[in-house]
Amino acid sequence: MATLEELAPQGDPGTLEHEEQARKIKLKTPQELYELWERQQWLSQDIDLEQDKRDFAALSDEQRHHLLWNLSSFFIGEERVTTQFSGLVMAYDDEQEEAFLASQQVDEARHMQFFDRFYREVVGYNDPEMKRRLERVREHLNDAFGKLFDESLVQAGQTLIDDPRDIEAKVDFVTTYHMVIEGALALTGQHYITEYMEGEGILPGFVEGFGNIARDEHRHVAYGTWFLAQSAGEDEALGRRMQAKLGELIPIAAGVLVPPGYEVGEEYEILGYSSAEVNEFAFKSLSRRLKAIGVPLQLEPAAA
Repeated sequence: MATLEELAPQGDPGTLEHEEQARKIKLKTPQELYELWERQQWLSQDIDLEQDKRDFAALSDEQRHHLLWNLSSFFIGEERVTTQFSGLVMAYDDEQEEAFLASQQVDEARHMQFFDRFYREVVGYNDPEMKRRLERVREHLNDAFGKLFDESLVQAGQTLIDDPRDIEAKVDFVTTYHMVIEGALALTGQHYITEYMEGEGILPGFVEGFGNIARDEHRHVAYGTWFLAQSAGEDEALGRRMQAKLGELIPIAAGVLVPPGYEVGEEYEILGYSSAEVNEFAFKSLSRRLKAIGVPLQLEPAAA
């Protein structure tokens, strides 16, 4: 797993070791992030999953249950974003931003393809169509996931499609997706899942692909941080709008992180990590990004 220091070139302030560094960071522009994308290509179909098949078959029932619950949210999440991202691509302000946003939509489709391949070849979901595999995977997800991905994200995307020039709609979408879904949820999950797999010495092909996905997503979050910093710097009302959207979505996102059988606020441990660890990691990363944006987070960490 790449260290935070190794991920720093992606431009995501959430990777900084010390929070105060976020105030001084030079955020990467869409053109710089597009150039990074060109240098960081990878092939979802070429990663060797043979050892993963053997490792997955040898997992205990508890390990398999916990991993499938975690990974299912990523598979469905990548599908949701791939289908809901077109509004943001339409909302570009210049050709450099257009190029970067188009590259991100390609990334999301590649991530979805990698998860589909893993579920097909390793987990054993051999249905003839991806659609059926996605339906089966949804059985592992909770109500909070549906509220965030099927309601909040879809609504934000549709509003932007209706009027790509609506700057408030663009701020809402980027806050929803880049700050909450990718920044607070996905990158937190990736950190702990990858650390667990590497510690257990299992699923090396998945770890390789997941590492590539994490690198991509730090690049995406770097764009979101740049855009929101530009927007809040030009109009304080947009900064307040972002704060309000975070206040609306973070309680929902906290529910997405809670495994089956628990409620928000209850302590739990999964794959050896406590709810307190997970929530603190997500909160600190988000706080660093918001410092770089110049808008404070007006919330307390979610209860463990």
